[in-house]
Amino acid sequence: MTDSPGTELPQLVLKRHEDKRIRAGHAWVFSNEIDTAVTPLTGVAPGAAVRLLDHRRHFLAHVLVNPHALICGRVVSNVEQEPFGPALLLQRLRRALALRERYIGGCHYRLVYGESDGLPGLVVDRYGDVLVGQIATLAMEQRREMIEVALRDLLGPGVLVWKNDGGARDLESLPLGIQVAGGDLPPAVTILEAGLRFVAPLADGQKTGWFYDQTANRAQLRQFLKPGQRVLDVCSYVGGWAVSALASGAASALCVDSSQSALDAAVANAALNGVAIETRRGDAFDVLEALHAEGRQFDVLIVDPPAFIKRRKDLPKGEAAYRKLNQLALRLASDEALLVSCSCSWHLPVESLPTLLQAAASHAGCELRLIAQGGQSADHPVHPAMPETRYLKALFGRVCR
Repeated sequence: MTDSPGTELPQLVLKRHEDKRIRAGHAWVFSNEIDTAVTPLTGVAPGAAVRLLDHRRHFLAHVLVNPHALICGRVVSNVEQEPFGPALLLQRLRRALALRERYIGGCHYRLVYGESDGLPGLVVDRYGDVLVGQIATLAMEQRREMIEVALRDLLGPGVLVWKNDGGARDLESLPLGIQVAGGDLPPAVTILEAGLRFVAPLADGQKTGWFYDQTANRAQLRQFLKPGQRVLDVCSYVGGWAVSALASGAASALCVDSSQSALDAAVANAALNGVAIETRRGDAFDVLEALHAEGRQFDVLIVDPPAFIKRRKDLPKGEAAYRKLNQLALRLASDEALLVSCSCSWHLPVESLPTLLQAAASHAGCELRLIAQGGQSADHPVHPAMPETRYLKALFGRVCR
């Protein structure tokens, strides 16, 4: 789809009092906010660009629409003279690149982070001359060719891969799959972080292959590490935390994950950086129980599980899982150990994680004092009007027996 700037755009009108959130900068329009008696959603083509108006017919924003989704519209411009099209897309991409070049540097980072970069439904990670993107909305899917042209104009990547296998596409009834828009599909991507080199699987890997959002938190860990410490990396994936710790002076590291291929990649990444790790495959809860039965102890405990709370209704069960997993890890803590506990569940309130960790420490028979906190790295900027863009929580704590 090509958005033609000269074409008269259709309009959607909001109900009375439904414009406040949009005026405050939020980028989502919900279907129950549209005055369908005036402008029925059924009259809008899926993926269309429309002008969003308040109930007085004053312009609010240019919006990309999927009339069949709960979030029926996503704001792409608040300037009436700037509808979404190739020029605005390239401008947004250039702005996104400038932010990463200034605050991250190098060529390994999240290049586009959806609404925070004014490109809702689009994520692009950069691995040198390899770009790996994910599209979560119908409107962006229809404009995929436009996005590819803009990315080539901006960076001229050797390979552009669309790893569209995430569950978010289900919400807009989009098919899952992996497509290569330029070059051949690489089996893995290479990451450079803090002088270390990592390789992560692409087709079978998590997300786009790597978790750039934890870069700043891994840097914080390196500052807290003491030489000779024993590290436990729970839900380790390909060993980003463990290898980083070993390269900073840790004596040993045990990676725990349910995926053998992830653990194999972790072993390879350790060797790639001149260190060695121990691995244990299995359900994290079961492995931690087994380690306790074996009498194992660790000086640094990293608990970085996948999202336990993907929907609001999962909150009670997810909170219990976070508490239990951290409790099992804390039973393995030596005196004066360091706990690094993370949650990537947006639905878990920021204030809830400390409460869950206190409960975990109490059940584990130890005391915990929080000494630092972190969030997602600068290449995942938070949109201040959209709390949905802030999801990652990381707490660092001192454990006393």
